[in-house]
Amino acid sequence: MTATILVADDDRSIRTVLGQALTRSGYQVRTTGTASTLWRWVEDGEGDLVITDVVMPDENGLDLIPRMRRIRPELRIVVMSAQSTFTTAVKAAQRGAFEYLPKPFDLNELLAVVGRALAAPAPTAEAEPAEEERLPLVGRSPAMQEIYRTIARVTTTDLTVMITGESGTGKELVARALHDYGARRGAPFVAVNMAAIPRELIESELFGHERGAFTGALQRNQGRFEQANGGTLFLDEIGDMPPEAQTRLLRVLQEGEFTTVGGRTPIRVNVRIVAATHRDLRALIRQGLFREDLFYRLNVVPMRLPPLRERTEDIPLLARHFLAQAKAKGLPAKTLTAEAVERLKEYPWPGNVRELENLMRRLAALYPQETIGEDVIGAELAEAAPPLPAAASAPAEPESMAQSVERHLRAYFASHKDGLPASGVYDRVIAEVERPLIRLTLAATRGNQIKAAAVLGLNRNTLRKKIRELEIPVVRGLG
Repeated sequence: MTATILVADDDRSIRTVLGQALTRSGYQVRTTGTASTLWRWVEDGEGDLVITDVVMPDENGLDLIPRMRRIRPELRIVVMSAQSTFTTAVKAAQRGAFEYLPKPFDLNELLAVVGRALAAPAPTAEAEPAEEERLPLVGRSPAMQEIYRTIARVTTTDLTVMITGESGTGKELVARALHDYGARRGAPFVAVNMAAIPRELIESELFGHERGAFTGALQRNQGRFEQANGGTLFLDEIGDMPPEAQTRLLRVLQEGEFTTVGGRTPIRVNVRIVAATHRDLRALIRQGLFREDLFYRLNVVPMRLPPLRERTEDIPLLARHFLAQAKAKGLPAKTLTAEAVERLKEYPWPGNVRELENLMRRLAALYPQETIGEDVIGAELAEAAPPLPAAASAPAEPESMAQSVERHLRAYFASHKDGLPASGVYDRVIAEVERPLIRLTLAATRGNQIKAAAVLGLNRNTLRKKIRELEIPVVRGLG
């Protein structure tokens, strides 16, 4: 039997395009420009799938979803919206939508979503979760839209999430969003930064210790796993976790229980794990610094947060957002000229979103004028640009390439007494050559990746990939 699809959008051209595409694909289609007509069709039992816009003249499409789900719990619903924000994506998922598509979208993508929705098991009625009006993430770039959609899909699950990205991209904000918009909201959210804890104290910090377990342990201490029981434990900078703690963490993930340092009684916990790192864990695995089995336990749902230089279209939104936050905290209101915004978009932002946030706070606090122009932005960014890294200047007695290879081989065989082939040495030597070459070229071109790619004879996408893999900060340098 041919499926019937109901399309609701106040834009006639969109209704026409979608109607034609769906009809060509073999579906029966009915289109309308109002939520009231859509609701009447659903009440009458029409349609196997609904595609609805959010903003319509008589009612918000998101508000209509719970009503449709109550009378037709088996109905599949796809939401499309030009209001491509984090809350739109999450609200659509929370209220029972099968999928959310930000406008503009590719018709082939829409048809694929329709096919998956009709083939999926019929949804069941669920209680509508409480509303959450905060806006933890800002941006409408394609990269951020994919982040929103991933969050919306996994908030209702307990799947372990691995967030990767450079420092300052907002990894903890994403972890909190996964918690605050998921089934564990209201339960504890506990964050712990592996890089900030002395190596010898990490196991005690995570799993707790008993009185007398070591010198200075004057009383029993509850670890972060116990504190997060029933909620979410955010393990930031997981790549800095020492091997012995990695082994204990793997055991907890496998068995759901642990013992405190100095303890004997197993403690069972129900914790969702969200991990994050700015480091390349696969490279650490090759170097023997991170357990491969632990990586696969943590990397169930991978999420890569793009650096700000890869989503420059979000900079105006972010800048206004941070200025509004500063005003809400009592600082004077500020606006940016169009030229100032363009100057912000030209800067490479080695400190990512965090650097932009700090700049907006500084502008609000230190400058008397209400409107900030390009001259102020230029002066601030020139002051903020990091100096050329010390490694850029050649040492008095530079190490030859042969010496570099020999050093890596000695280090490898010193830790592999069984004489296995030196796998991984090639990658480390190549990285040692590429890292200063790319870093110095970027400095010479003042962070302009197009110019740097031309100088190096590389494709721009290849250069971006190498910058990401080699963790190279993009800075303004020479000239």
